[in-house]
Amino acid sequence: MKLLSDLLDFFNVQGFILMCVIFIPLERLLALHQDQRVFRKWWWDDLIYVFVNRIFILAGLGTLIVGVGILARWLVPPEFQDAVAGQPLWLQVVQTIIIADIGFYSAHRMFHSIPWLWKFHAVHHSIEELDWLAAARVHPVDQVITKGMSVLPLFAMGYSGVAIGIFSAIYFWHSLLVHANVRLNFGPLRWLIASPEFHHWHHTNQPEAYNKNYAGQLSILDKLLGTMYMPAGQTPTKYGVDEPVPHTFLPHLLYPLKRQKQAKQTELAAGAKSLADV
Repeated sequence: MKLLSDLLDFFNVQGFILMCVIFIPLERLLALHQDQRVFRKWWWDDLIYVFVNRIFILAGLGTLIVGVGILARWLVPPEFQDAVAGQPLWLQVVQTIIIADIGFYSAHRMFHSIPWLWKFHAVHHSIEELDWLAAARVHPVDQVITKGMSVLPLFAMGYSGVAIGIFSAIYFWHSLLVHANVRLNFGPLRWLIASPEFHHWHHTNQPEAYNKNYAGQLSILDKLLGTMYMPAGQTPTKYGVDEPVPHTFLPHLLYPLKRQKQAKQTELAAGAKSLADV
């Protein structure tokens, strides 16, 4: 639990100031969309996510980590965990990035494929002006499940706390970068490592790019699995979703539940109409 709390310390006031110092000038110097303002629409609402979501993540993911730790004692031989933790640190970090991103890809694709999960993930995709702060707009249910599928295997397999901490720091800053309003494609490395160009295409509301570019860090996963979309020389022009997702924090939390309630009411109304017709 202490490790998880330490990882979430990125979201304190000092950490947020550091993010601003790095990314606001970067987005001015390398802007992908030149006319986008620093304080774009709904900026302040997304700021709430920076400081509030950490509470949900700590509660949800912390509970899962404790449960997985107990279960791993029965399912994973201690000798295996010791061997994993005994590897050189650099090798552990490389392995954690690969294993975690396979989990992230799987969870991310699941949230796009299963309708009731998409209702949670649609909150993240609802942003219409992509920048570094957009990385924070993620429904807590989405966060806990996706992060769980990414990092729980690392705890279960016995990777050291230092290796998991380094991976988490890399993932955090990389996530901010790929959402940032910057014109970067990483050159030939874009086929291996997720770039802002890669992830912006994932967020575009253009049909040809729907359900593409699921990886969080390793774009090669999409290349291997046939879900990559990065047309040469083109730039996304439209972000967001067509459905009426609200724009503020509390309505975001309730949006998936509201949709489920509305769907149930519609189903009951349709059933009642069918009975009346009979």
